[in-house]
Amino acid sequence: MSRILDIQFIQWTALSVSLTLAILLLLINVPRTEYAKKLIRAKTTIATNFLIGAFVFGYTLYHSELPGYEDFSAVTMLIITAFSSIIMSYSLINLMQPRYIDSSRFMVSLFVLFFVSAVLTESFFSEDGRLFRVSIIVAIVLYILQNCYLIIIFDKAYKKTLDLLEKYYDEDEEHKIKWIRFCYILTMLTTMVVLIYMFLPKGLIRLYTFFYILYMIYFASNFISFLGSHKLLLDAFGHSAIADLQNTRKKRRQEAKARKGAAGQGQDQEWGGTDELSGEFAAIEKALKKWVNEKKYAEYDKSREEVAHELGTTREMLQLYFTEKVGQDFRSWRTDLRIKDAKHMLLDMKDTSINLIGEMAGFSDRSNFHRQFTKTVGCSPKKWRDTSGHPEMI
Repeated sequence: MSRILDIQFIQWTALSVSLTLAILLLLINVPRTEYAKKLIRAKTTIATNFLIGAFVFGYTLYHSELPGYEDFSAVTMLIITAFSSIIMSYSLINLMQPRYIDSSRFMVSLFVLFFVSAVLTESFFSEDGRLFRVSIIVAIVLYILQNCYLIIIFDKAYKKTLDLLEKYYDEDEEHKIKWIRFCYILTMLTTMVVLIYMFLPKGLIRLYTFFYILYMIYFASNFISFLGSHKLLLDAFGHSAIADLQNTRKKRRQEAKARKGAAGQGQDQEWGGTDELSGEFAAIEKALKKWVNEKKYAEYDKSREEVAHELGTTREMLQLYFTEKVGQDFRSWRTDLRIKDAKHMLLDMKDTSINLIGEMAGFSDRSNFHRQFTKTVGCSPKKWRDTSGHPEMI
């Protein structure tokens, strides 16, 4: 009897935590801007996942008098994690890439899962043990296939998001969304580990339920923290939407020119002629010298548009200048300036920590500074400092 009370206490705790987190997420206010809609959808679907979890925990506790209660708890825990894997995947993937997973496909997946869950629970209550065994095998196979598919989709969406952030911010911003990947990995590990408990002594299901409670709290705390710092993704996706529109309009204009016989005018015509282009380049070169002298390159968390605005030009013109005149992309050029600055500071300011030197040089992330420094210089910042700038002597 004490064992049953123990698992029931843990399940009551899980129900309370799920319900509390769901209400908390629903009560959090997010500014209703155009690009915050995906954040609101993610918040709502995650809250819905916690509500479903609370309902299933309550349904499980309602049958607490069952002789095989711990077996039943393992089955309902499988159902909870199956819903969690679908809903959390949909939320996180569409948080990074809006409409990457079609909402109609998502709803169909939930309907199929609900149907399989109903069949599984009904087979458990039936007296036909063979029916239940077949149902649980089918459910587990579908569960594994579902999670494998979601993991593949998430990986593609995550890589696409990193590429988008890199193009927009022009520096390494992965550290700011790593929590999404980590929480997703934790989600999938948590949901897949339940399969182990399906084949181990059922007394261990209480341990898994306790772990699931910790997972819910950790995930919710990370997501709530992200709600206050979501501007990074919103800016990038806002730019992406505008850039797509501009590219479409530009393409239409080019097609119209081609139809009028303007083919062959090339880049000179697009930018207003060779003389005008040379004038633009001269202005950018002058602005860049001032920009470098003022050490603007050490300022991080700026988009390419912001940098171009500081230089009195456009993002496209700045990119063209570096392609035609410098022969190097802006990001690499700026990184070289930062590394050069860091090399001097590491030797001139030996009482200053290496991490602070990296930040002063313009690297917002410690690991990014060490990686870029080692890649460019050929040794770590510490080795550069310890050898007084002569690592080859060792």
